[in-house]
Amino acid sequence: MRRGVKTGIVGGVFAAMVGAAGYGAYNLYDGLTGSGTAAAKPIATGPPTATEVRDTAKEFLKDWATGQLTKAAQLTNDAVVATTALNDYETKTAVSAVKLTPGTPVGRKVPFEVTATLSYQGKKSTWTYDSALTVTRGLTTGRALVDWKASVVHPELTQGENLETGQGETPTVDILDRDGKSMDVADFPSLTDVFTQLQTRYGAKLGGKPGIETWINPNDGTGEAGKTLHFLTKGKGAKLRTTLDSGIQAAAEKAVKKRAKSSAVALQASTGKILAIANNPSTGFNTALQGQLAPGSTMKIITASTLLEKGLASPSEPLACPATVNYNQGQIFHNSEHTSNLQATFAGDFASSCNTAFISLTGRISDSALTTEARDVFGIGPEWNTGVSTFDGSVPGGSGDEKAAEMIGQGKIEMNPLNMASIAATARTGYFHQPVIVDPDLIDGSIAKSSRALNSTAAQQLRTMMHLTATSGTAAPAMRGVSGTYVGAKTGSAEVGGQEKPNGWLTAYRDDVAAAGVVQEGGHGVDSAGPIVAAILKAS
Repeated sequence: MRRGVKTGIVGGVFAAMVGAAGYGAYNLYDGLTGSGTAAAKPIATGPPTATEVRDTAKEFLKDWATGQLTKAAQLTNDAVVATTALNDYETKTAVSAVKLTPGTPVGRKVPFEVTATLSYQGKKSTWTYDSALTVTRGLTTGRALVDWKASVVHPELTQGENLETGQGETPTVDILDRDGKSMDVADFPSLTDVFTQLQTRYGAKLGGKPGIETWINPNDGTGEAGKTLHFLTKGKGAKLRTTLDSGIQAAAEKAVKKRAKSSAVALQASTGKILAIANNPSTGFNTALQGQLAPGSTMKIITASTLLEKGLASPSEPLACPATVNYNQGQIFHNSEHTSNLQATFAGDFASSCNTAFISLTGRISDSALTTEARDVFGIGPEWNTGVSTFDGSVPGGSGDEKAAEMIGQGKIEMNPLNMASIAATARTGYFHQPVIVDPDLIDGSIAKSSRALNSTAAQQLRTMMHLTATSGTAAPAMRGVSGTYVGAKTGSAEVGGQEKPNGWLTAYRDDVAAAGVVQEGGHGVDSAGPIVAAILKAS
């Protein structure tokens, strides 16, 4: 099995001899051998000398390399834990021989090179990596001792973790882009988690077989194997063609690096195929696919669609944009810059992202209208099966202030860049295509569908308003230079309690590519998410 059971501390007799943390081991050893002189020796204080650092490290590494693991552990300030760790390294990691080459000490720290020979089920491999140790002075003995840390064994280990070698759980998978080009996670770090999911879900299904690996057993209580550090054998690799586009993915990765806490997704509008996924930071929570954030005024795409389809608004309709407004004597809403334009039209309000104009129309629709439009036309509501884990958007609906807030993408509405890119794609084509990252035939479960297309008249009106937004509205500064037969956009700034600045959003399309981005605490969407989305569209 890939994960093993952690071994316990070695024999109780030894544990009793070395004592807690191993600090008294030296005096006890002298007493047992009859020297009787340890107590009379003056106890050294202060940092270890350069000679002590060099000699202690040299002796420790020599004992470890020659298999004298108990002796090596007694040269540390935590002999019990060190003994367990060194024994685990030899047995659980299947190390048959190890060469440890010390480098030049830097203060109390001594780097060293590890060359380990691993032998497992008749397979052998040489594994070379760099590690380091630090020499300290024992608290009770005054001896120069190795300050024991799990990272001495391997620099990526933390307290309570160890290494293990065995049969891998999942086959090696060569991830290909939509053109058949191999994609390396080292080149696309935002895809680390995505690639892991794809390997786990589809490797065996595609005929791959796992190899023999060395991995970290994390100290997280899950019992699940952690990061693989070395392969003895690669196994039989499977090839998985995805919908990703290497060029667009590279552009997305580069774009998000320019803004902290940024995420973006690109889709093929006519199919829903995912072309790029990017996050900064590139590891950790995948906000691009799983974020649950208020989308701000990008939600006005769905709000406008609802009003247009029901004939409750038209682009040329005069609709004032006052500085403030409330709905049914409730919460007072304002525009992001406290601006006003009493001569505006509905199309102008959309392009300028006027909150108050949209709030003023709240009474024209039912409490469930936005929820229904989001589900029936834009596919937000049903569970998506994209091929990887995603959050699929939520428009819960409501009455009073909640209903008014949802008109402008606040309240309890939750979205992420994947959802917003899909919404822009539906606005572009008039049809919802559930996003996917692999061939739908590989995906377990049904692909979500909407119950109907966007009304053709409303679809044309919506595209006209999104084009106006991209060319002369709030998105224009970011979309300058994005050209195509069909170009449209919508900005958003979503206020979040406790944040000094709102989250900045932009979703847009250029011909058959739709993209969306968010920068948390980024401020205005055009300034923060805008350049990210524009860079992705220009690369498409």
